[in-house]
Amino acid sequence: MKFQKSLVHGTLIKRYKCFLADIKLDDGTEVTAHCTNSGSMKSCLEDGAEVYLSPVDDPKRRTKFTWEMIKINDGWVGINTGNPNKLAFDAVTADTIPGLEGYTFVKREVKFGDSRFDVYAENENEKCFIEVKNVSLKEGKYALFPDAVTTRGQKHLNTLIEVKKQGIRAVMLYVIQRGDVEIFAPAKEIDPEYAKILKKAYKSGVEIIPIQAIVTPEGIELGKILPFEL
Repeated sequence: MKFQKSLVHGTLIKRYKCFLADIKLDDGTEVTAHCTNSGSMKSCLEDGAEVYLSPVDDPKRRTKFTWEMIKINDGWVGINTGNPNKLAFDAVTADTIPGLEGYTFVKREVKFGDSRFDVYAENENEKCFIEVKNVSLKEGKYALFPDAVTTRGQKHLNTLIEVKKQGIRAVMLYVIQRGDVEIFAPAKEIDPEYAKILKKAYKSGVEIIPIQAIVTPEGIELGKILPFEL
């Protein structure tokens, strides 16, 4: 995924009200950017750190920039939670995620039961629902999800269990937007219920695919699949 417009460089002043961040651009101008990440952003917030923003032309938008990434530990961490969904859709369509190849029809935002899943794919042999989550939390060598309690995420897992019960393939795809981690795991201390349901889902046949993204100011690409521990 290449950014359609050149990103704008600056430094983080502060993030506040979950969805807003004040940024000082290189020319000294201070702007407010939209932050799509509603979580705590623990381990990927550092005042004064380098950031990149994407400019927005929509006259209806109060903020004229979207916060895309922040530099932590000498590497870029993607914090735009909308990007993983696009990355996943494009990759499944292009057959570039190992284990998720061979689908002839791919669609975004498809409902099953009381949940709406990010990607639906099918071919003549099977149907598949894929839920995509953005991962930015780091602890040691671990990439963890979630970074805040997520009842919505718990509901998605329970619905994926129902998907599997009906004989349909069900996949949790975790897109890890940082390169300084080696293993994926649920954040048991933050959301023990999510961790419990994820283990139940896995035992029920729901597949877990943690895939690392390579984040740069030019674009974001999916890389290698990481191991996971439950």
